[in-house]
Amino acid sequence: MSAEKPRPLLIVEDDPALQKQLRWAFDRYETLTAGDRESAMTLVRRYHPPVVAMDLGLPPDAGSVSEGFKLLEEILSIAPETKVIVLTGQSDRGNALRAVDLGAYDFFAKPFEIDMLGLTIERAYRLYDLQQENARLRIMHQPDALAGLITRDPEMLRVCRIVEKVAVSNATVLILG
Repeated sequence: MSAEKPRPLLIVEDDPALQKQLRWAFDRYETLTAGDRESAMTLVRRYHPPVVAMDLGLPPDAGSVSEGFKLLEEILSIAPETKVIVLTGQSDRGNALRAVDLGAYDFFAKPFEIDMLGLTIERAYRLYDLQQENARLRIMHQPDALAGLITRDPEMLRVCRIVEKVAVSNATVLILG
């Protein structure tokens, strides 16, 4: 019998009743809950959830969308592959467009159908998995840029290992020898 660990799903909602309802509805996941931006970011850093469902109206200014947009930007700045589904009572079209423009995967206006949210969460996990697999395959099939290099020099080998590690990123690197 294989006991596969449930995948983390972060729910960021300041309303305890809705938070509880969402946790119950998505009990097949390891539901992590946060009620504000700071605790949400702590959970993102600790658990690296592939999918986040978050409210835009968060304390200390729950009547505004400023905290929610800050959270969306922070999540995607440290984990750009995360699929963020925005849930909000602030249902105007401008917020939806801004959220998607900032990188949100989808947008739901409250009240929403829990089944539709569930389907969107499943789709988000599938897309996340496909993108992770694509990245893994791309790295495996990348030609070895250093294949023609022949050396026994320990310093040159050290430089080659560094180059191989950073070659898959867009980082600018300065190696001082």
